[in-house]
Amino acid sequence: MSRFFSEKFKDLTPYTPGEQPKDTKYIKLNTNESPFSPSPLALEYANEASKNLQLYSDPECRDLVRTASEYYGIDGEEILFTNGSDEILNFAFSAFCDKNTPAVFADITYGFYPVFASVNNVPYREIRLNDDFTVNTDDYIGVNGTVFIANPNAPTGIALSLEEIEKIVRGNPGNVVVVDEAYVDFGAESSVRLIKKYDNLLVTQTFSKSRSMAGARLGFGMGNRALIRDLNTVKYSTNPYNINRMTMTAGIGAIKDEKYFKDNCEKIIFNRSMTTEKLKSLGFTVLNSCANFVFAKHSKLSGEQLYLKLKEKGILVRHFNKERISDFIRITVGDYGQMQIFTDAVSKILEEVQ
Repeated sequence: MSRFFSEKFKDLTPYTPGEQPKDTKYIKLNTNESPFSPSPLALEYANEASKNLQLYSDPECRDLVRTASEYYGIDGEEILFTNGSDEILNFAFSAFCDKNTPAVFADITYGFYPVFASVNNVPYREIRLNDDFTVNTDDYIGVNGTVFIANPNAPTGIALSLEEIEKIVRGNPGNVVVVDEAYVDFGAESSVRLIKKYDNLLVTQTFSKSRSMAGARLGFGMGNRALIRDLNTVKYSTNPYNINRMTMTAGIGAIKDEKYFKDNCEKIIFNRSMTTEKLKSLGFTVLNSCANFVFAKHSKLSGEQLYLKLKEKGILVRHFNKERISDFIRITVGDYGQMQIFTDAVSKILEEVQ
């Protein structure tokens, strides 16, 4: 760092994104991207919008808000679009946490949460997952802080039921509960229906995974209109034109192309099941995933060894050094051919180490 770097960030450990190599062509199963291209309708809309890039985008995202609010059955004042769901999560840390209101989240969850807390200079508390990596909902009742729950969780893929989410929301009436639903479309139940019942619930989602738009950077949050006004205060104090024209209109196309969206989700769910069963037959322990990835380990190889051996074979997966999960690898579910190549490679690796 330079001698000019602010003292407030001297101890900041930034988030580490998944590898995006340019030197070698890999089968990328490491960053939970979709193997499918964006909706043809989304691409058509984005192309049309590109003709007006000399003009600022609509800071209110009115057309996109109208389309999304109709789709989700909520009011336009109950939704806010952002530059990826990371932005609205950061807004939530900024708006709903301070020195008297810490952030509270699991010890094994999305790695950006402690970074957001540190950047916003707010204290945070981590709650240990059960030994089987499930959430004990009782641990989140009356925690006197802003709760962040990834559902399904990352990197485990395990999901809470709607009843369990409601228990946590109901158990923290004096604080906001943020439910991060980045992977909800692959088998979990969304808690969006609860936002009209509870004024302390914020639900965040993204177009990066199930709608194949990771490179477009589009996320959003849904909640009580007062919460959304709070988040808009943060947005308009930082980056009012946070969604570009092409992304905004691509989002409209993606929502309207319902069949394309559902078909791709079904393919991922099928490939996830196929991959899970194959890994189990090879002796892996595989957690019960409701996301577009699986989290697995094998007794004969450490997570790091398996990651490196797969990389040698041109396949990228994600490995985390954190102690409780260091034996696991996280495998993004790709298309059918990619998963066949992956499981064949794993079979060969296990044969080599026997």
